[in-house]
Parts: sequence; structure tokens; C-alpha cells
Amino acid sequence: QAVVSTQSGHYGRGGHSIMAVGKNKRLSKRKGNKKKVVDPFTKKEWYDIKAPSMFTVREVGKTLVTRTTGTKIASDALKGRVYECSLADLNDDENAFRKFKLICEDVQGKYCYTNFHGMDITRDKLCSLVRKWQTLIEAYVDVKTTDGYLLRVFCIGFTKKVNKQVKKTSYAQSSQIRAIRKKMVDIMTKEVNTEDLKSFVVKLIPDSIGKDIEKECADIYPLKDVHIRKVKVLKKPKFDVSKLMDLHGEIGGAVDESGEAITGGAGEFIEPEIQDAV
Repeated sequence: QAVVSTQSGHYGRGGHSIMAVGKNKRLSKRKGNKKKVVDPFTKKEWYDIKAPSMFTVREVGKTLVTRTTGTKIASDALKGRVYECSLADLNDDENAFRKFKLICEDVQGKYCYTNFHGMDITRDKLCSLVRKWQTLIEAYVDVKTTDGYLLRVFCIGFTKKVNKQVKKTSYAQSSQIRAIRKKMVDIMTKEVNTEDLKSFVVKLIPDSIGKDIEKECADIYPLKDVHIRKVKVLKKPKFDVSKLMDLHGEIGGAVDESGEAITGGAGEFIEPEIQDAV
């Protein structure tokens, strides 16, 4: 039988290939060696997200994380997660256009303890404020709270028509805009400088700073729709569990057997009883 030799293999007289052993790698693979598909949700568990005590609704929602396996710890995966919540959900009211960012800083039991991480206004609210025939005035300032948080606070405001105004437009002069912007920066600096983060967030909820700016600037040019548009947390002090628990109105991180956090009562120190023998 005549055999024609080529680089890829040997061919017989009929043109059929006579394969050398171990040459074709694809033939040697076994079929049906597929890995069993496991639903990833079977390896996960739910944790409750707790908002700080400044808000009415404390149980914000739930978050999902892969269970602790080996060196991968579930609490490490949860820390640093940022949750964005509407103020209407956090305070159980109709004020839905303001969004608060909460960052998970500590995990105890099945609870994620969060802290304030920023504030923003929804896009549709911002677009509804911007109109023709008026002046838009914006200002921002970097300012530090008494407890060491460096915040960047943004403010927005618009000029408005005065009573019995006939003129269609209500534009402010550039000198008036500069004066209003200076006043905005001064009021924001004063309000943040003298407060800690908790007190500042309490002021943000009803937007009392915006109302103060509106009153103060009325003698320069009447304003309307003055809001703290955005707050960013630029720098934080070193993490302290006891401070976070104070923010949540709980004793320094104490939990019972079920993982439920023990809430603080009167906050008094109870001295332990004297033992007869050690």
C-alpha cells in the first residue's frame, strides 16, 4: 500500500488519513466534562442597612453579600458600599427631590451601620428650576466641620420678579451677582464651621441654610428657589466605632447573641458589683 507522507499526517491509497497518535489534540478531549452550574445566590446572605439617628426611618433597606469563605470576609466586602436614598424614604415625607448618600462604615451582627457621605438634588428638580428671563447664581466652598470632616458645599439660587414688576426680565448686574455669591459663601462657611457633621445634616434636611441665604440677599436682589444643591465629603477623620455608634444613638458597638445592637438607655455608667473573691 502506497503511503503519501505530509507534515500534518499520513494518507493511504484511498485518500483517507492515517493519524499519528497524539497529533490531533481535539480528539483526545473527553465529552461531557462540563462544570456543574451552581446558582450564585445560594452562597449569598442579606444584611440590613441602618441609617443614622438624624433620619426618621432607620431601616433603609437590605444589601446582598457573598458569605464568609476562607480569607474572603463578608464584612470587608460590605464596608465602603455607598447607598443612595431619597429623603422622602428616609424621613417618611413628600420631599422626594433630595437624595442622600450613606456609606457603610461598620458591620455588626446582620446590620450595616452607615454614615453621611453626600447629598444631591435630582436632575428633574434642577431642570424645573432653570428658566429664561432670570439670572442663575451658583457658589461653592470647601469647609471643615468641628469634628474634622472636610466638605464641599454647593449652592444655587435664582433672581425673581418683584411685586408689580412690568419688565419681562429680572437680570442681576454682575456686581450684584458677585455680592450675592460672596454672601452665599460666607453663610455656608459660618453654618458648617460652627457645627459637627450630625448638626449640619440636621440643617440640610429642611434646607434651612437656603432660606437664610434668601433672606440675607433680599436687600441686594430678591432671590427665589435657593437650595444647597450638593454636598461632597472630601476628607474624613480616622474611623472611630464609638463615634459611629453615638451617631446611631447606641452604646459603643454592643450586640447581643442574635446580633441585635443594644440601644442606649439613659447613657449612664453602671459600676459593677464588688466581688468577694477573684
